[in-house]
Amino acid sequence: MTGPLLLGVRHHGPGSARAVRAALEAASPAIVLIEGPPEGDALLALAADEQMRPPVALLAHAVDDPGRAAFWPLAEFSPEWVALRWALGRGVPVRFIDLPAAHSLAQAAEGEPSSPEAADGEPGPPAGAEPPEGGGAGAGAPGAGADSVDPGGPASVGPSGVAPLSGQAPEGSGAGCPVATPGAAAPAGTLAPDGGTPGARGGDGAGPHMVGPKGERGAPDTSGLRIDPIAVLAETAGYDDPERWWEDVIEHRGTAADAADARAPFAALGDAMAALRETYGHGGHDRDLAREAHMRIQIRAARKEFGDEVAVVCGAWHVPALEEKTTLAADKALLKGLPKVKTEMTWVPWTYRRLARHSGYGAGIDSPGWYGHLFGAADRPVERWMTKVARLLRDEDRLVSSAHVIEAVRLAETLAAMRGRPLAGLTETTDAIRAVMCEGSDVPLDLIRDRLVVGDVLGEVPDAAPAVPLQRDLTRLQRSLRIKPEALERELELDLRKETDAAKSRLLHRLRLLSIGWGEPVTGRGSTGTFRESWRLRWEPELFVKVAEAGVWGTTVLSAATAKAESKAVSATALAEVTALAEQCLLAELPEALPVVMRALADRAALDADVGHLAQALPALARSLRYGDVRSTDTVALGEVAAGIAERICVGLPPACTGLDADGAAGMRGHLDGVHTAIGLLPKGRELIERWGSVLHRLAARDTVPGVIRGRAARLLLDDGRLEEDEAARLMGLALSVGTPPADAAAWIEGFVGGASGGGMLLVHDERLLALVDAWLGGVPADAFTDVLPLLRRTFSAYEPGVRRTLGELVRRGPAAASGPAHVESTMPGFGAGLDGQRADAVLPVLRLLLGIDDNDLAGVAR
Repeated sequence: MTGPLLLGVRHHGPGSARAVRAALEAASPAIVLIEGPPEGDALLALAADEQMRPPVALLAHAVDDPGRAAFWPLAEFSPEWVALRWALGRGVPVRFIDLPAAHSLAQAAEGEPSSPEAADGEPGPPAGAEPPEGGGAGAGAPGAGADSVDPGGPASVGPSGVAPLSGQAPEGSGAGCPVATPGAAAPAGTLAPDGGTPGARGGDGAGPHMVGPKGERGAPDTSGLRIDPIAVLAETAGYDDPERWWEDVIEHRGTAADAADARAPFAALGDAMAALRETYGHGGHDRDLAREAHMRIQIRAARKEFGDEVAVVCGAWHVPALEEKTTLAADKALLKGLPKVKTEMTWVPWTYRRLARHSGYGAGIDSPGWYGHLFGAADRPVERWMTKVARLLRDEDRLVSSAHVIEAVRLAETLAAMRGRPLAGLTETTDAIRAVMCEGSDVPLDLIRDRLVVGDVLGEVPDAAPAVPLQRDLTRLQRSLRIKPEALERELELDLRKETDAAKSRLLHRLRLLSIGWGEPVTGRGSTGTFRESWRLRWEPELFVKVAEAGVWGTTVLSAATAKAESKAVSATALAEVTALAEQCLLAELPEALPVVMRALADRAALDADVGHLAQALPALARSLRYGDVRSTDTVALGEVAAGIAERICVGLPPACTGLDADGAAGMRGHLDGVHTAIGLLPKGRELIERWGSVLHRLAARDTVPGVIRGRAARLLLDDGRLEEDEAARLMGLALSVGTPPADAAAWIEGFVGGASGGGMLLVHDERLLALVDAWLGGVPADAFTDVLPLLRRTFSAYEPGVRRTLGELVRRGPAAASGPAHVESTMPGFGAGLDGQRADAVLPVLRLLLGIDDNDLAGVAR
């Protein structure tokens, strides 16, 4: 070697990775320099650990604000990872040389984009891509168009969220540049490959255009532009798709390059980038100047120590700048005055999904699973890919034979030949799979894209990797409880009567309290008992940042959750917040935090005179009281507070329901349902239940109460057996009388038979009530009918189709000729003419076995 070997690459490119490995084998450098944060040098040796399984990422976060963090993801097919493993395997020194993360995170804190990597030469994501979670420039937003030639742009995490963000990191700049911070947007003057929306693909053959502040198109300029180098090169070569051009030229190159031409692709790509930088300068990214100055300083230091036997793996966009002849003093001047924060760094597992561009990662790729396959397939990649697809479809019970695989391979190769491509790419294989294996349907292709093209691989890091104490405790609990973090979403069914399942539930609830959203409670498909819980689990790399943030509360999951619960109890101002927190403490089993929460609950309940707030808080307390049986939790103090709140509701509810407008009445009706259910769950106090029943009677009979509440109170009394059917019919008759305004009558009907409370079946089984509704509806004046129609439509549309059909048949048949239960039974569809004594007696032996009583006692029960 006569000088530094500059290997300009694209991030996450299998062809680039193979070329890097071949070049290193041919050159045998004395040291390898990689674009990445120098703070990671102390962690490089862990990459050779047997437990390390890519994809992984370097995670850097500010010590005083763990939520401000950045990732540097690496996959098995990333050129930086290949160079790193090559150096470690041969005992060659290896270092990171990009701008330190301490500066990148500090600049992000000041509101600047945490990376200048938006112009490193990677094709931009398709226009209209989904924006990343948590805000920021989306994958298809302005400035997101050139992230692949800068191979290591980390995903930035700002204070407001932990999702990887895109939009500011140029591909081709190396392994160490964070992407945009939340809310960052590309400035005016973004260069779009086709002169249209920045980040869009394609071209019109007229060369690149400048998009100015008002969208004017003009000749290329070097001021304020952000360019997509790969798009420019692809357009020059006559391609309308930058991604396809890169795959044809780089990713699909043969793998058997000899030593003589090992540097050829890098030299050609470097010349192309040099031509682009002569035209566009730094491409609109001022911070590239500081980064490249720092890299030149590090290269000088390495050459001074090891001579010219130096290999540098960096984004292709930076190669011309690293070859530039500058002085050490000039480079240091560019770095003077940069802000800095104290940082910590470690390795964390990453996922293929987070490597995908659609997740918002600025230097992402569309198909990490496909690229991983290309890198790992020693030969016949198309045949092996089709075999994977066939296996997946067979696992999903689709009929796919060997003949399908053979025909799909032939079709893919034919399409590649017709399109002039050196090898069948993802487009050709997908078209062949759709035509041959999916019979022209795109539905199975969604599964293939999700499971294979993107993939759900989750990496692993060794135990020796640095971690905050809370992360170590969480890892210990995950192993002891045997709930391994997985990238693929799965459901977990728990039986709280089993100690292991109860411990899993406690862990998941504690993590939710700490805002670590590994698990989300869902409605179970099995039993609805309180001893059952269902969770949806999915581990995302960003949760490592959440764990680091939660580390300020404690060193273990239990202590951290306890401290945070106590803090939230002290700072909470609304009664509903404290009641919800009390429920969380019981679910998470935080006995030390519960007294603090109970004191705050008692204080808020004593000071809050709003009946709506009290009614909103009571259901959570009532639910919490049930956990005393399932979780062996002492809930005596909680029961006393709940009983006190229930008493205050009984006193204040009737006056609070007077003079409400439509919206207020609808809200109070919801509170009425919640309080009614909650009082049924409270410790059986006959006096409280009777008092609540009298409250419902007053509400049902008071004319000043809105109709929807009066109707709901009457229905609750009827369901509890506290109201006779004759009395219910009388109340309905009064509510639907001629003197009642139609809108008020419709509201009463909505409260009485509306919603999913079985009101439809009540009308089916009691024709007297149905006849009252039918007669009232038939007498509504024409001018008032349009006013009540929306209420009635909302009421009856909630019924099951079978119930609506039966009601229609009853109304069409007309009112019964006689009244009384016997007549209803004889005329109702599906009912017999009377009681069949012989069939009824057949039930008695079964009841005897169930109740454990003799025949004489059973006869008495039957009577």
